[in-house]
Amino acid sequence: MAYDLYAPRPLFDEDHQAFRENVRSFLERHVQGHIEEWDEAGEVPRSIIDLAGEQGYFGINVPEEFGGGGVEDYRFRIAAIEEFQRVGATSLAATVATHSDIVLPYFLDMATPEQAARWLPKLASGEWICAVAMTEPGAGSDLRGIRATAVRDGDDWILNGSKIFITNGITADLVVVAARTEDGAGGLSLFVVEAGMPGFHRGRKLKKIGLKAQDTAELFFENVRVPASNLLGEIGKGLPALMSHLPMERLSIAAAAAGGARAAIAWTIDYVLNRQAFGAPIASFQNTQFELADMVTELEVTQAYLDDSVLRLNEGTLSAVDASKAKMWATESHKRIVDRCLQLFGGYGYMLEYPIARAYADTRVTTIYGGTSEIMKMIIARDVLGAR
Repeated sequence: MAYDLYAPRPLFDEDHQAFRENVRSFLERHVQGHIEEWDEAGEVPRSIIDLAGEQGYFGINVPEEFGGGGVEDYRFRIAAIEEFQRVGATSLAATVATHSDIVLPYFLDMATPEQAARWLPKLASGEWICAVAMTEPGAGSDLRGIRATAVRDGDDWILNGSKIFITNGITADLVVVAARTEDGAGGLSLFVVEAGMPGFHRGRKLKKIGLKAQDTAELFFENVRVPASNLLGEIGKGLPALMSHLPMERLSIAAAAAGGARAAIAWTIDYVLNRQAFGAPIASFQNTQFELADMVTELEVTQAYLDDSVLRLNEGTLSAVDASKAKMWATESHKRIVDRCLQLFGGYGYMLEYPIARAYADTRVTTIYGGTSEIMKMIIARDVLGAR
């Protein structure tokens, strides 16, 4: 029997597989034939984002009372992530993942009942897209370097500062902004800034090496009057809140990396079986066989750790350190595998009409965003060495 990269894994049951088929059908009908077109245009049409919302892809884990799926099992998201990666829909996947895996959990865990009723229905449906604004020109991985400020003024907060590299920054209807509060609390606090608030400006949609159809932006806040009812969580407790939500964010990135590596290998197997050189398929060459043997083994070992991490996330036992291990290893592995796959395509691998070329550009950022590989190693090393 031929090796099947997409054979069902023990991680999933019949419900997960049925959901996977739903996602696959959606991508085949609405996405797969338009990826190159969207990259050239520099954006995914909002109509496609709305369609994804109608399918329930944005609010799987949102309680049913707010219009979500009411399912906290992260395996459904893993199935969706793998299908998006399978067809190379990385820009759309990043939009969905930022909304669903990175920002939405802040609302689910920290919103008051009034806030939940106000925001969650539209976030669950995808009618509103959200973003989180942490990174600043002078503060990337070091969140303690954030300089944006929020000063209390009666029942409001006056927000000032700028953010950069904000995924969904142009599209977002709600932005969770991390700022220093000057109310005796000294630390960071989180504020929900809504589109259209006076003083909230979106800057450039940044041009990137990869993920060209996914919007990444500069955001500016000039005396934005944010009502106290838009404070998310407690004053001065923003940093612990940010840190506590990193495991899911990093696992989401790791899952996308493994899914991307799987897709790259699948495209490469198909190519080397059909491409002829020196009178024989490239697949018949020992170098090709050894490269594929290495990559498939690396992927399966990586996937085993990730699948275990998903189960631990579901159980609430996945630590920040173990999520960092998953993120660091899977993204570095993804980068290696895509590079080796592109080499097997030869000159065609450098042509953007082939998904492996787009994947090569899209992959590079995964070892940077969500915490660089170097930061992941520091977190792991501190745990190993007992540093505090």
